[in-house]
Amino acid sequence: MKLPVIKHLTTFIEENDQDYVIETIETLEALTEVPSLKDEELDVIGELISNMYGALEVDKMVKEGTPKKEALNSFMKRVLGSIDT
Repeated sequence: MKLPVIKHLTTFIEENDQDYVIETIETLEALTEVPSLKDEELDVIGELISNMYGALEVDKMVKEGTPKKEALNSFMKRVLGSIDT
């Protein structure tokens, strides 16, 4: 996951609507079913999907009252903590 990408997507959600991101995730998930995709292509799609889910999670925290910067940092700490264990 890339914090700058998640931050940018979170701003996009604030300015537009989370439905755009949700529909994009659904589209990308459908693309993973294409049998001719190479592993590298699937990795890129997976990275995009995970960043979008991260942005949705950060947006949820912000809507619950967490300041955006704190929400981003908290989310990344959780992600890094889950990788370390």
